[in-house]
Amino acid sequence: MSVALGSTRPLVVRTTSVDDPGDLFARLPETAPYAWVRRGEGLVAWGEALRLEVPPGPRRFDWARDRLSDLFGEADVADDVTTPGSGPVAFGSFTFDPESRGSVLLVPRTVLARRDGRAWLTTVGEQRLDAVTPLRDPGRIRYGDGSLSAPEWEHAVARAVRRIRSGRLEKTVLARDLTAVAERAIDVRLLLARLSGRYPECYTFSCAGLVGATPELLVRRTGETVESLVLAGTIARGSDRADDMARGAALFSSEKDRYEHACAVASVREALDPLCAELKIPEEPELLVLPNVQHLASPVTGRLSAGISVLDVVAAMHPTAAVGGTPTGAALGVIRELEGMDRAGYAGPVGWIDARGDGEWGIALRCAQIEGPRARLFAGCGIMGDSDPASELAEAQAKLRVMQYALEG
Repeated sequence: MSVALGSTRPLVVRTTSVDDPGDLFARLPETAPYAWVRRGEGLVAWGEALRLEVPPGPRRFDWARDRLSDLFGEADVADDVTTPGSGPVAFGSFTFDPESRGSVLLVPRTVLARRDGRAWLTTVGEQRLDAVTPLRDPGRIRYGDGSLSAPEWEHAVARAVRRIRSGRLEKTVLARDLTAVAERAIDVRLLLARLSGRYPECYTFSCAGLVGATPELLVRRTGETVESLVLAGTIARGSDRADDMARGAALFSSEKDRYEHACAVASVREALDPLCAELKIPEEPELLVLPNVQHLASPVTGRLSAGISVLDVVAAMHPTAAVGGTPTGAALGVIRELEGMDRAGYAGPVGWIDARGDGEWGIALRCAQIEGPRARLFAGCGIMGDSDPASELAEAQAKLRVMQYALEG
C-alpha cells in the first residue's frame, strides 16, 4: 500500500541492545523479509510499518530523501544504541531507469541487526508475533528465455560493438534476463541463506521481492566518511589453482578490461568530487576473487561535505559506467534500443538509510525478482569496441549461475 505524508501518524520507534542473535537469517519469518548482510553482519527485517512508492523522474532521489527526512523527523524515537542502522530505517530499491515505475522505500516493523560487536532490535509501532517456520525448498526449477534468446542477445552485443566502433560511445552495458518457474512458491529466506553461505564477501540483499548477492558497494556513508567499491572487468574462475592465477593475470593485463575499469573509476570520481572535501582513489586496481568470477576492483574513500545524505551520493553516482556505460546518455540510448526489456530493479540502487542519513547502498547485481513460484534472473556485461559476442554470453551465463545456485542449491 502506498502511504502519503500528511495522512499518517508519527512513527513510534524503539531501539534496544540485545544479545548476539547468531545467524541473522535464521530469525526471519517467511513473509516478505528484508536483508542487507555481509560476512554475517548487517540488518534483517520483516513486516511493513510504512511503504512509499517513489514517483519516477529525474528528481526521484530528492523526493525520497525529503519524504524520509520528514517522516523520520516527526517520529517518536527512543534509541539506546545510536549507531548507523539503529533507530528508524528504510530499505529501498530503485529502478535502473529513472523513468520506470517500481522504485520503493519500506520502513519495516522489526529490524534485527549486528555490527562491530554490537547487536540491536528496532521495533516500529505495535508488534505482532511473526512465527519462524522451517525453510521450504522450491522443488524442481524450469528455465526459459527472457526478453531475448541467447542468439538474439549475441546479435544485440554485435550491434552494440558496431555502435562503439563508429565512435558514438566508448562503452555500454547490456543485460540479459532468464525466467525460472519452481514447483512451489520460492522461499526468499532459503535464497538468502544459500547466497550468504556461498558468497560471504558479497552483500546479500532482499527488498520488495528483489533478492541477490551483489559484489558492488555503490556507497556507504558513516557520518562524514563515504566509501565505494568500483568493479569493472570480469573473467570466470579457472579449473584449478594454476589456471585461476593465469586467468587473474590475464584480466589484470587485459587492455580492454583495464580501459573498461578506468571508465568506471572516472565516472565515480566525477560523481563524488563535487560532494567531497577529500577523495582517495588508488592508481591501480586490485583483483576481487569470488567463487564464480574475478573482478578488477578499486576501493574509493572520501570525506563528505556537511549535510550530504547517503541518498544524495546515490543520486550523484547512479548509473555508474560499470552498469550504464560511457558517455552515460549515449550508453543509455543504446541500452534502451538493444536490450528489449525493462531492467526494473536490476542494476539499480538497493540498500538502506537511517534517520541520520547514514546507510549502505549497492548496485543490484547477481539478483532475481521473486514473485510466488516465479523468478526473473538478471546478468549484464560491459561491452567495448573489441568485445566478442560469444565471450560476453559466456560471461553473462557465469553471472546467472549465482542465482541458479540459490534456487537449486
